Amino acid sequence: MSKRTLKGKVVSSKNDKTIVVQVERKFQHPFYGKVISRSKKYHAHDENNRFKEGDNVEIVECAPISKKKTWEVKI
Repeated sequence: MSKRTLKGKVVSSKNDKTIVVQVERKFQHPFYGKVISRSKKYHAHDENNRFKEGDNVEIVECAPISKKKTWEVKI
């Protein structure tokens, strides 16, 4: 089974070996037809603290690393 990948923007890199990535998705409202944008934040593992705020990254699903971290940065 393939792992899910998401693309987003780093909004926080203050924690050690962890970044917070905001992923935005757009979809059409089922009744009104207007395009709606929704965003969600994911905690991702960044082993070498390489990424900073504002960087665009791709994250991949992985086994749980901690309570909130189940994603890692794709290299």
